[in-house]
Amino acid sequence: MSTKKYSPEFKARVALESLRADVTQAELCRRYGVASDQLSRWRKRLIEQAPKLFSDARKDPHLERIAQLEQLVGRLTLELEILKKPQAC
Repeated sequence: MSTKKYSPEFKARVALESLRADVTQAELCRRYGVASDQLSRWRKRLIEQAPKLFSDARKDPHLERIAQLEQLVGRLTLELEILKKPQAC
């Protein structure tokens, strides 16, 4: 038995359609040839991940990491300058 591969667009469209009240899940499964448990997983994933679509894009984890590294560079530069200064005995 081969596993069907569905495009992300297809999954999103069917999952969104399953959220509408005017059509049953069984009807959608028959219409698109999708197993009920598969549609349930797509729908659950859509509901769980929908808030991420509206999250603040400025909170990119890469940007946070860059800011941390910039702070580290600043501290290390300051340390190096202090260590380069001649010490009075």
